[in-house]
Amino acid sequence: MAHVPQIRIPATYMRGGTSKGVFFRLVDLPEAAQVPGEARDRLLMRVIGSPDPYQKQIDGMGGATSSTSKTVILSKSESPDHDVDYLFGQVAIDKAFVDWSGNCGNLSAAVGPFAVANGLVDPVRIPDNGVVEVRIWQVNIGKTIVCQVPITDGQVQETGDFELDGVTFPAAEVPVAFKDPADGEGAIFPTGNLVDDLDVPGVGTLKATLINAGIPTVFVNAAELGYTGTELQEAINGDAEALARFETIRAHGAVKMGLIKDVAEAAGRQHTPKVAFVAPPASYTSSSGKEVTAESIDLLVRALSMGKLHHAMMGTAAVAIASAAAIEGTLVNLAAGGGKRNAVTFGHPSGSLRVGAEASLTEGRWVIDEAVMSRSARVLMEGFVRIPGDSF
Repeated sequence: MAHVPQIRIPATYMRGGTSKGVFFRLVDLPEAAQVPGEARDRLLMRVIGSPDPYQKQIDGMGGATSSTSKTVILSKSESPDHDVDYLFGQVAIDKAFVDWSGNCGNLSAAVGPFAVANGLVDPVRIPDNGVVEVRIWQVNIGKTIVCQVPITDGQVQETGDFELDGVTFPAAEVPVAFKDPADGEGAIFPTGNLVDDLDVPGVGTLKATLINAGIPTVFVNAAELGYTGTELQEAINGDAEALARFETIRAHGAVKMGLIKDVAEAAGRQHTPKVAFVAPPASYTSSSGKEVTAESIDLLVRALSMGKLHHAMMGTAAVAIASAAAIEGTLVNLAAGGGKRNAVTFGHPSGSLRVGAEASLTEGRWVIDEAVMSRSARVLMEGFVRIPGDSF
Protein backbone atom coordinates (compact mmCIF):
# COMPACT_ATOMS: atom_id res chain seq x y z
CA MET A 1 0.00 0.00 0.00
CA ALA A 2 1.39 3.38 -1.03
CA HIS A 3 1.58 6.05 1.63
CA VAL A 4 1.36 9.71 0.63
CA PRO A 5 3.45 11.93 2.92
CA GLN A 6 2.02 15.04 4.48
CA ILE A 7 3.09 18.48 3.36
CA ARG A 8 3.42 21.44 5.67
CA ILE A 9 2.25 24.96 4.93
CA PRO A 10 3.17 28.07 6.95
CA ALA A 11 0.05 29.26 8.76
CA THR A 12 -1.19 31.21 11.77
CA TYR A 13 -4.23 30.33 13.85
CA MET A 14 -5.86 33.56 15.05
CA ARG A 15 -8.84 34.81 16.93
CA GLY A 16 -10.49 37.93 15.60
CA GLY A 17 -13.50 39.23 17.50
CA THR A 18 -15.75 36.25 18.27
CA SER A 19 -14.35 34.09 15.43
CA LYS A 20 -11.25 31.98 14.82
CA GLY A 21 -9.58 31.10 11.55
CA VAL A 22 -6.47 29.79 9.83
CA PHE A 23 -4.48 32.62 8.23
CA PHE A 24 -2.16 32.16 5.25
CA ARG A 25 0.09 34.43 3.25
CA LEU A 26 -0.73 33.90 -0.40
CA VAL A 27 2.94 33.32 -1.27
CA ASP A 28 3.15 30.48 1.27
CA LEU A 29 0.41 28.39 -0.35
CA PRO A 30 1.35 25.60 -2.78
CA GLU A 31 1.51 27.01 -6.31
CA ALA A 32 -1.72 25.31 -7.41
CA ALA A 33 -3.59 26.97 -4.54
CA GLN A 34 -2.23 30.45 -5.15
CA VAL A 35 -4.99 31.04 -7.69
CA PRO A 36 -8.77 30.64 -7.22
CA GLY A 37 -10.17 27.26 -8.15
CA GLU A 38 -10.71 23.68 -7.13
CA ALA A 39 -7.17 23.10 -5.83
CA ARG A 40 -7.43 26.03 -3.42
CA ASP A 41 -10.87 24.99 -2.20
CA ARG A 42 -9.81 21.39 -1.64
CA LEU A 43 -6.71 22.47 0.25
CA LEU A 44 -8.65 24.77 2.57
CA MET A 45 -11.32 22.15 3.20
CA ARG A 46 -8.65 19.60 4.15
CA VAL A 47 -6.97 22.10 6.47
CA ILE A 48 -10.25 22.79 8.26
CA GLY A 49 -11.42 19.16 8.24
CA SER A 50 -14.34 19.31 5.81
CA PRO A 51 -16.56 17.87 4.54
CA ASP A 52 -17.31 15.99 7.74
CA PRO A 53 -20.55 13.97 7.95
CA TYR A 54 -20.04 13.81 11.71
CA GLN A 55 -20.01 17.66 11.78
CA LYS A 56 -17.12 17.72 14.28
CA GLN A 57 -14.11 18.56 12.05
CA ILE A 58 -11.97 16.33 14.26
CA ASP A 59 -9.45 15.75 11.45
CA GLY A 60 -8.75 19.42 10.88
CA MET A 61 -8.38 22.88 12.38
CA GLY A 62 -12.10 23.74 12.33
CA GLY A 63 -14.15 23.92 15.49
CA ALA A 64 -17.44 22.59 14.08
CA THR A 65 -19.20 25.96 14.18
CA SER A 66 -19.62 28.72 11.60
CA SER A 67 -17.44 30.94 13.84
CA THR A 68 -14.49 28.54 13.68
CA SER A 69 -14.70 27.08 10.16
CA LYS A 70 -12.91 29.98 8.52
CA THR A 71 -9.85 30.66 6.39
CA VAL A 72 -8.02 33.85 5.39
CA ILE A 73 -5.53 34.48 2.59
CA LEU A 74 -3.50 37.68 2.73
CA SER A 75 -1.07 39.36 0.38
CA LYS A 76 0.64 42.71 0.07
CA SER A 77 -1.72 44.98 -1.81
CA GLU A 78 -0.91 46.14 -5.30
CA SER A 79 -3.00 49.26 -4.63
CA PRO A 80 -1.05 52.28 -3.36
CA ASP A 81 -4.07 53.17 -1.21
CA HIS A 82 -4.07 49.86 0.69
CA ASP A 83 -1.56 47.84 2.68
CA VAL A 84 -3.00 44.35 2.34
CA ASP A 85 -5.46 42.37 0.22
CA TYR A 86 -7.76 40.22 2.35
CA LEU A 87 -9.61 37.20 0.95
CA PHE A 88 -12.00 35.27 3.21
CA GLY A 89 -13.22 31.70 2.72
CA GLN A 90 -16.09 30.31 4.81
CA VAL A 91 -15.66 26.54 4.81
CA ALA A 92 -18.83 24.46 5.01
CA ILE A 93 -18.76 21.88 7.79
CA ASP A 94 -20.56 18.87 6.33
CA LYS A 95 -20.57 19.81 2.65
CA ALA A 96 -17.74 20.04 0.14
CA PHE A 97 -17.58 23.73 -0.66
CA VAL A 98 -15.96 27.00 0.33
CA ASP A 99 -18.20 30.07 0.21
CA TRP A 100 -16.39 33.14 -1.15
CA SER A 101 -19.50 35.34 -1.38
CA GLY A 102 -18.90 37.56 1.62
CA ASN A 103 -16.57 38.92 4.27
CA CYS A 104 -15.97 37.99 7.92
CA GLY A 105 -16.18 41.17 9.98
CA ASN A 106 -14.81 39.57 13.13
CA LEU A 107 -11.67 38.24 11.44
CA SER A 108 -11.21 41.65 9.83
CA ALA A 109 -9.93 42.76 13.23
CA ALA A 110 -7.15 40.15 13.01
CA VAL A 111 -6.09 41.10 9.49
CA GLY A 112 -4.46 44.35 10.60
CA PRO A 113 -2.35 42.76 13.37
CA PHE A 114 -1.37 39.86 11.09
CA ALA A 115 -0.35 42.26 8.32
CA VAL A 116 1.88 44.24 10.67
CA ALA A 117 3.49 41.15 12.20
CA ASN A 118 4.11 39.48 8.83
CA GLY A 119 5.74 42.28 6.89
CA LEU A 120 2.72 43.32 4.82
CA VAL A 121 2.82 46.89 6.14
CA ASP A 122 5.69 49.26 5.30
CA PRO A 123 7.98 49.22 8.39
CA VAL A 124 8.52 52.98 8.21
CA ARG A 125 4.84 53.46 9.06
CA ILE A 126 5.02 51.39 12.23
CA PRO A 127 5.78 53.46 15.36
CA ASP A 128 7.79 52.20 18.28
CA ASN A 129 4.79 52.96 20.45
CA GLY A 130 1.35 54.12 19.40
CA VAL A 131 -1.12 53.06 16.71
CA VAL A 132 -0.65 52.18 13.06
CA GLU A 133 -3.56 52.52 10.64
CA VAL A 134 -3.75 49.45 8.40
CA ARG A 135 -5.78 49.93 5.22
CA ILE A 136 -7.26 46.65 4.01
CA TRP A 137 -8.77 45.84 0.63
CA GLN A 138 -11.50 43.26 1.22
CA VAL A 139 -11.33 41.23 -1.98
CA ASN A 140 -14.60 39.30 -1.59
CA ILE A 141 -16.78 42.41 -1.56
CA GLY A 142 -14.44 45.02 -3.02
CA LYS A 143 -14.47 47.35 -0.01
CA THR A 144 -12.00 49.16 2.25
CA ILE A 145 -11.60 48.30 5.93
CA VAL A 146 -9.36 50.29 8.26
CA CYS A 147 -7.88 48.74 11.42
CA GLN A 148 -6.22 50.79 14.15
CA VAL A 149 -3.55 48.41 15.43
CA PRO A 150 -1.87 49.20 18.79
CA ILE A 151 1.92 48.95 18.85
CA THR A 152 4.17 48.57 21.90
CA ASP A 153 7.97 48.49 21.57
CA GLY A 154 7.63 48.09 17.81
CA GLN A 155 5.45 44.96 18.06
CA VAL A 156 1.72 44.37 17.78
CA GLN A 157 0.15 44.74 21.22
CA GLU A 158 -2.25 41.83 21.75
CA THR A 159 -2.91 41.93 25.49
CA GLY A 160 -5.01 44.56 27.19
CA ASP A 161 -8.13 45.20 29.24
CA PHE A 162 -10.70 45.54 26.45
CA GLU A 163 -13.58 43.15 27.09
CA LEU A 164 -15.75 41.80 24.28
CA ASP A 165 -18.92 39.86 25.08
CA GLY A 166 -18.60 36.41 23.53
CA VAL A 167 -14.84 36.27 24.23
CA THR A 168 -13.77 34.95 27.64
CA PHE A 169 -10.55 36.91 28.22
CA PRO A 170 -9.72 40.61 27.74
CA ALA A 171 -7.25 41.76 25.08
CA ALA A 172 -6.07 44.89 23.29
CA GLU A 173 -8.78 46.94 21.60
CA VAL A 174 -8.70 47.10 17.79
CA PRO A 175 -11.13 49.70 16.36
CA VAL A 176 -12.36 48.65 12.91
CA ALA A 177 -14.00 50.95 10.34
CA PHE A 178 -15.87 49.56 7.34
CA LYS A 179 -15.80 52.22 4.64
CA ASP A 180 -18.86 52.58 2.39
CA PRO A 181 -20.07 49.11 3.42
CA ALA A 182 -23.03 49.00 1.04
CA ASP A 183 -22.82 46.28 -1.59
CA GLY A 184 -22.53 47.62 -5.12
CA GLU A 185 -22.86 51.28 -6.00
CA GLY A 186 -24.72 52.42 -2.93
CA ALA A 187 -27.39 49.73 -3.34
CA ILE A 188 -28.12 49.48 0.35
CA PHE A 189 -31.72 48.40 -0.23
CA PRO A 190 -31.82 46.15 -3.30
CA THR A 191 -35.62 46.34 -3.53
CA GLY A 192 -35.64 50.11 -3.02
CA ASN A 193 -37.73 49.74 0.13
CA LEU A 194 -36.88 50.19 3.80
CA VAL A 195 -39.42 47.50 4.65
CA ASP A 196 -40.78 44.81 2.33
CA ASP A 197 -43.54 42.25 2.55
CA LEU A 198 -41.67 38.96 2.25
CA ASP A 199 -43.87 36.03 1.23
CA VAL A 200 -42.49 32.81 2.69
CA PRO A 201 -44.36 29.57 1.90
CA GLY A 202 -45.27 27.72 5.07
CA VAL A 203 -44.47 30.76 7.20
CA GLY A 204 -46.60 33.59 5.85
CA THR A 205 -46.02 37.17 4.83
CA LEU A 206 -43.41 38.82 7.03
CA LYS A 207 -42.29 42.41 7.31
CA ALA A 208 -38.60 42.44 6.36
CA THR A 209 -35.76 44.89 5.95
CA LEU A 210 -33.46 43.61 3.21
CA ILE A 211 -30.13 45.41 3.39
CA ASN A 212 -26.75 45.12 1.70
CA ALA A 213 -24.31 46.70 4.14
CA GLY A 214 -21.42 44.77 5.61
CA ILE A 215 -23.11 41.61 4.40
CA PRO A 216 -26.51 41.03 2.77
CA THR A 217 -28.95 40.56 5.65
CA VAL A 218 -32.64 39.78 6.01
CA PHE A 219 -34.07 41.38 9.16
CA VAL A 220 -37.48 40.28 10.45
CA ASN A 221 -39.44 41.00 13.64
CA ALA A 222 -39.01 38.43 16.39
CA ALA A 223 -42.66 38.74 17.43
CA GLU A 224 -43.91 37.70 13.98
CA LEU A 225 -42.11 34.39 14.47
CA GLY A 226 -43.25 33.89 18.03
CA TYR A 227 -39.96 34.91 19.63
CA THR A 228 -39.07 37.59 22.19
CA GLY A 229 -35.57 38.35 20.93
CA THR A 230 -34.00 37.15 24.20
CA GLU A 231 -33.46 33.58 22.94
CA LEU A 232 -30.11 31.82 23.41
CA GLN A 233 -28.59 29.23 21.09
CA GLU A 234 -30.26 26.14 22.51
CA ALA A 235 -33.74 27.62 21.97
CA ILE A 236 -33.16 27.77 18.23
CA ASN A 237 -30.41 25.29 17.39
CA GLY A 238 -32.17 22.47 19.19
CA ASP A 239 -35.34 23.03 17.16
CA ALA A 240 -35.07 21.44 13.72
CA GLU A 241 -38.36 22.98 12.58
CA ALA A 242 -37.19 26.46 13.58
CA LEU A 243 -33.91 26.05 11.70
CA ALA A 244 -35.77 24.86 8.60
CA ARG A 245 -38.13 27.84 8.88
CA PHE A 246 -35.23 30.30 9.11
CA GLU A 247 -33.52 28.68 6.12
CA THR A 248 -36.73 29.08 4.11
CA ILE A 249 -36.92 32.75 5.11
CA ARG A 250 -33.28 33.20 4.16
CA ALA A 251 -33.74 31.55 0.77
CA HIS A 252 -36.77 33.63 -0.16
CA GLY A 253 -35.04 36.76 1.11
CA ALA A 254 -32.06 35.97 -1.10
CA VAL A 255 -34.34 35.72 -4.14
CA LYS A 256 -36.05 39.02 -3.30
CA MET A 257 -32.64 40.68 -2.88
CA GLY A 258 -31.56 39.42 -6.31
CA LEU A 259 -28.69 37.35 -4.88
CA ILE A 260 -30.07 34.15 -6.42
CA LYS A 261 -32.74 33.43 -9.03
CA ASP A 262 -34.33 30.42 -7.38
CA VAL A 263 -34.63 29.28 -3.75
CA ALA A 264 -32.92 26.01 -4.69
CA GLU A 265 -29.67 27.97 -5.17
CA ALA A 266 -29.59 29.00 -1.50
CA ALA A 267 -28.11 25.66 -0.44
CA GLY A 268 -24.96 26.48 -2.38
CA ARG A 269 -24.69 29.97 -0.89
CA GLN A 270 -24.81 29.42 2.86
CA HIS A 271 -22.64 32.35 3.93
CA THR A 272 -24.91 35.01 2.41
CA PRO A 273 -27.39 36.41 3.07
CA LYS A 274 -27.69 36.29 6.83
CA VAL A 275 -31.08 36.20 8.52
CA ALA A 276 -31.70 37.98 11.82
CA PHE A 277 -34.64 38.82 14.04
CA VAL A 278 -35.04 41.99 16.08
CA ALA A 279 -37.10 43.14 19.06
CA PRO A 280 -37.33 46.12 21.42
CA PRO A 281 -35.04 46.00 24.47
CA ALA A 282 -35.77 43.52 27.25
CA SER A 283 -33.75 42.12 30.13
CA TYR A 284 -32.27 38.62 29.90
CA THR A 285 -29.44 36.44 31.12
CA SER A 286 -26.69 35.90 28.55
CA SER A 287 -25.09 32.54 27.78
CA SER A 288 -22.25 33.32 30.21
CA GLY A 289 -24.67 34.12 33.05
CA LYS A 290 -24.20 37.87 32.68
CA GLU A 291 -27.34 39.92 33.25
CA VAL A 292 -28.20 42.22 30.35
CA THR A 293 -30.72 44.87 31.38
CA ALA A 294 -33.24 46.50 29.08
CA GLU A 295 -31.92 49.89 30.19
CA SER A 296 -28.39 49.07 28.95
CA ILE A 297 -29.37 48.30 25.34
CA ASP A 298 -31.35 49.90 22.53
CA LEU A 299 -32.69 46.71 20.95
CA LEU A 300 -32.31 42.94 20.76
CA VAL A 301 -30.86 41.12 17.75
CA ARG A 302 -30.35 37.42 17.12
CA ALA A 303 -28.71 36.26 13.88
CA LEU A 304 -28.13 32.94 12.17
CA SER A 305 -24.93 31.97 10.40
CA MET A 306 -24.46 28.87 8.25
CA GLY A 307 -27.80 27.52 9.43
CA LYS A 308 -27.33 27.97 13.18
CA LEU A 309 -28.03 30.75 15.67
CA HIS A 310 -24.73 32.57 16.25
CA HIS A 311 -23.34 32.52 19.78
CA ALA A 312 -22.76 36.28 19.69
CA MET A 313 -22.89 38.41 16.52
CA MET A 314 -21.07 38.22 13.21
CA GLY A 315 -19.01 41.35 12.61
CA THR A 316 -20.46 41.89 9.16
CA ALA A 317 -23.98 41.51 10.53
CA ALA A 318 -23.09 44.09 13.18
CA VAL A 319 -22.25 46.45 10.30
CA ALA A 320 -25.66 45.71 8.82
CA ILE A 321 -27.29 46.40 12.20
CA ALA A 322 -25.44 49.71 12.58
CA SER A 323 -26.35 50.75 9.04
CA ALA A 324 -30.02 49.81 9.33
CA ALA A 325 -30.32 51.44 12.75
CA ALA A 326 -29.02 54.71 11.30
CA ILE A 327 -31.81 54.86 8.71
CA GLU A 328 -35.22 55.87 10.04
CA GLY A 329 -38.01 53.45 9.29
CA THR A 330 -36.14 50.14 8.97
CA LEU A 331 -37.18 47.30 11.27
CA VAL A 332 -33.87 47.64 13.12
CA ASN A 333 -34.37 51.37 13.61
CA LEU A 334 -37.98 50.88 14.76
CA ALA A 335 -36.99 48.15 17.23
CA ALA A 336 -34.51 50.63 18.71
CA GLY A 337 -37.28 53.19 19.16
CA GLY A 338 -37.06 54.99 15.83
CA GLY A 339 -35.63 58.42 15.12
CA LYS A 340 -32.23 59.46 13.85
CA ARG A 341 -29.34 57.50 15.35
CA ASN A 342 -25.61 57.23 14.68
CA ALA A 343 -24.97 54.47 17.22
CA VAL A 344 -26.84 51.69 18.99
CA THR A 345 -26.08 49.10 21.64
CA PHE A 346 -27.78 45.81 20.90
CA GLY A 347 -28.20 42.68 22.98
CA HIS A 348 -27.06 39.35 21.54
CA PRO A 349 -26.84 35.85 23.07
CA SER A 350 -23.43 36.49 24.68
CA GLY A 351 -24.08 40.02 25.89
CA SER A 352 -24.12 43.38 24.13
CA LEU A 353 -22.22 45.35 21.53
CA ARG A 354 -22.11 49.02 20.60
CA VAL A 355 -21.85 49.86 16.90
CA GLY A 356 -22.05 53.10 14.96
CA ALA A 357 -22.76 54.31 11.45
CA GLU A 358 -23.36 57.56 9.63
CA ALA A 359 -26.14 57.51 7.03
CA SER A 360 -27.19 60.17 4.55
CA LEU A 361 -29.75 60.43 1.76
CA THR A 362 -27.98 61.45 -1.45
CA GLU A 363 -29.93 61.96 -4.67
CA GLY A 364 -32.70 59.74 -3.36
CA ARG A 365 -30.39 56.90 -2.30
CA TRP A 366 -29.17 56.01 1.15
CA VAL A 367 -25.40 56.10 1.64
CA ILE A 368 -23.38 54.80 4.59
CA ASP A 369 -20.04 56.60 4.87
CA GLU A 370 -18.65 54.11 7.35
CA ALA A 371 -19.65 51.76 10.11
CA VAL A 372 -17.41 51.34 13.14
CA MET A 373 -16.99 48.93 16.03
CA SER A 374 -14.26 47.77 18.38
CA ARG A 375 -13.02 44.19 18.43
CA SER A 376 -9.88 42.44 19.65
CA ALA A 377 -7.54 39.88 18.12
CA ARG A 378 -4.61 37.70 19.02
CA VAL A 379 -2.40 34.92 17.67
CA LEU A 380 -3.32 31.54 19.14
CA MET A 381 -0.70 29.45 17.35
CA GLU A 382 1.77 29.90 14.53
CA GLY A 383 3.98 27.59 12.52
CA PHE A 384 2.72 25.05 9.98
CA VAL A 385 -0.45 23.18 9.20
CA ARG A 386 -0.04 19.71 7.71
CA ILE A 387 -2.27 17.96 5.20
CA PRO A 388 -1.80 14.83 3.08
CA GLY A 389 0.04 15.68 -0.12
CA ASP A 390 -2.75 14.35 -2.33
CA SER A 391 -5.42 16.55 -0.70
CA PHE A 392 -5.52 19.01 -3.56
